[in-house]
Amino acid sequence: MKVLVLGASGFIGFPAAQALARAGHIVYGQTRSAQKAKQLSAEEIIPIVAEPVSPKWLNIVPTLDVIIEAIGGSAKIAFLSAEILQAVIDTVKSSRDPSAPKLTYIYTSGTWVHGDNRTDIVTDTSPLTNPVELVKWRPAHEQRVMKEPTLNGIVIRPSMLYGRSGSIFATLFGEAEKAKKEGRKLTFAGRPGGRFALVHADDLADLYVRVAEKAAICGGKAFDAANDFTESVDEILAVVAKVAGVEDGFAYREPANRKLYHSL
Repeated sequence: MKVLVLGASGFIGFPAAQALARAGHIVYGQTRSAQKAKQLSAEEIIPIVAEPVSPKWLNIVPTLDVIIEAIGGSAKIAFLSAEILQAVIDTVKSSRDPSAPKLTYIYTSGTWVHGDNRTDIVTDTSPLTNPVELVKWRPAHEQRVMKEPTLNGIVIRPSMLYGRSGSIFATLFGEAEKAKKEGRKLTFAGRPGGRFALVHADDLADLYVRVAEKAAICGGKAFDAANDFTESVDEILAVVAKVAGVEDGFAYREPANRKLYHSL
């Protein structure tokens, strides 16, 4: 297959692009950074240095089998996601041969669309009735992707990532080191008793490969990407504090960003 990964130098996009290349597919990778383009080339990923919406990659849409949207790290992510999807739809309508199979479009959402639920187990078939405030726009966008008639739309919802450069968890070690130097407890925004749904970056990358290769039977579906079990946040913090040598342990604090409160 010919696959384009948007956000190919990111924490999700890079492992996914690597895994697709290892599986024998022709992989294009969009990145804003000329420096990171060299990293993509070294992994046999064809780099496209461009903004998330750009003629530099839109002009190859007629030749593609799959597009993976893994753009992240932007305050304008809601706007960008909608703009990218519309640009792909318009390009497909204007330039893709109608006799060709539908272009598969895999949108990267996240399990925060399920909101905070400490009593029930939620799955990829659970209704999205209480998303975290920060991502409350995503359920509607997911539906647009999955129901778009010109595309074979699929949604993947990663849970919190770990592995490689550490994702969100990488910051914990810096905070723990700082707490040790200042002789205080490691503090973390949230409430006691929480559990995190997690997935390793490489396991998530494997899911992208499986879904892309089986896109014909995955169209119109959403997949939660998470380990079979959750992890205690209390235990994670206790271990980080211990490993870092924080003698006073850890404590929870009120989050500065209230939009994130119900996800912690």
